[in-house]
Amino acid sequence: MIYPIVAYGDPILKKLAVDIEEGHPDLKPLIADMFETMDHANGVGLAAPQINKGIRLFVIDSTLMEEKPEDGIRKAFINPVLLDEYGDDFSFEEGCLSIPDVRADIIRPDKLTLQYYDENWQLKEEEFSEMTARVIQHEYDHLEGILFIDYLNGLKKRMIKSKLMNISKGRVDTDYRMIYPLR
Repeated sequence: MIYPIVAYGDPILKKLAVDIEEGHPDLKPLIADMFETMDHANGVGLAAPQINKGIRLFVIDSTLMEEKPEDGIRKAFINPVLLDEYGDDFSFEEGCLSIPDVRADIIRPDKLTLQYYDENWQLKEEEFSEMTARVIQHEYDHLEGILFIDYLNGLKKRMIKSKLMNISKGRVDTDYRMIYPLR
């Protein structure tokens, strides 16, 4: 099932997501639906709050971002905990399915260590780097109620203010279905 994407301005995008309990009903089908939704929207990551679910779950496909696709991963992350970010800071232009047609250079460290449960409720602790780390950082932020535009300085935020208002009112064209808070 393809879910509509929650647009900028919806309060769920600014809320802290809650942990998922083991045995959560229909978790595997939800993960499959999230991958289908992400793929349909041509995204590389999707967090549960973006489909109006305030739970700590995101999916990524960084194979589309890496120079060599085999360096990327396609994976679900349940109840992730960001243990550390380190390495060299690097700037990269980010976008977001919930904020279509807005992109900005965001500086993030190029490595991280993440603890999470996989789809089979196996606890994992892994290090990720480069573009895979970037996608994880972006999606992890969604679970913390942080959007990539929150990293912008005041001037840049003022420059995109009207675009953000238009998105929240549904005045944006996308190839995927969206839910608009102010429509």
